[in-house]
Amino acid sequence: MAERLQKILARAGIASRRAAEELIRQGKVSVDGQVVTELGTRADPACQTICCEGKPLSLADEKIYILLNKPVGYVTTVRDPQGRPVVTALVKHLTTLRVFPVGRLDLDTEGALLLTNDGELAQRIQHPSFEVRKSYEAVVAGPLSRETIRQLEQGIELEGRRTWPARIRALARGKKESRLEITIHEGRKRQVRKMFAVVGHPVLRLKRIAYGGLVLGALPTGQARILDPRELARIFG
Repeated sequence: MAERLQKILARAGIASRRAAEELIRQGKVSVDGQVVTELGTRADPACQTICCEGKPLSLADEKIYILLNKPVGYVTTVRDPQGRPVVTALVKHLTTLRVFPVGRLDLDTEGALLLTNDGELAQRIQHPSFEVRKSYEAVVAGPLSRETIRQLEQGIELEGRRTWPARIRALARGKKESRLEITIHEGRKRQVRKMFAVVGHPVLRLKRIAYGGLVLGALPTGQARILDPRELARIFG
């Protein structure tokens, strides 16, 4: 049965649908030897040869879900042209299946990162309509006033668009820095850092600690573990 190329790529564990669309736009996908750049293109993997970056697709029947405590200094991609360490290198001992990260964490951000070959699940986690919460522990410069916290919670103007309401819990407050827990369900690039920069309290350290009800817990930095179905359900809980 013919279906959209980005859906086929996601099902094959190449990338999430959003990332698959970018691969198509960049001319990295071909069908029966012809490069395709139109997002509406449909194909049938049962009777057509679909390649990504020159490699034929193999639709993965076995799905795997991995939680990684990403260290600072790792790039949240499958490969990096600059030769920097990538997060997939930290999970190779757990599976021989090809996996990709769900969303991104900046080079200088650590914490909970999901990796999978399930493009449909990745789409659900990242799409704003599902409102999957992501919680972070942030250390920011200076003491935050209650009014500033209230501003962030209600939403602020960020690059021409207002942010959705956030939930913030103060953990520690000092003259030079404050430690807080912030929960959002948007996924704008470097959003938490930009939000605190706008209110004059740049982020000094940032760690994602949970996807929905799935908590990073005591998983050591740089370590990863395979998730079971009950844990996956907590993401949307």
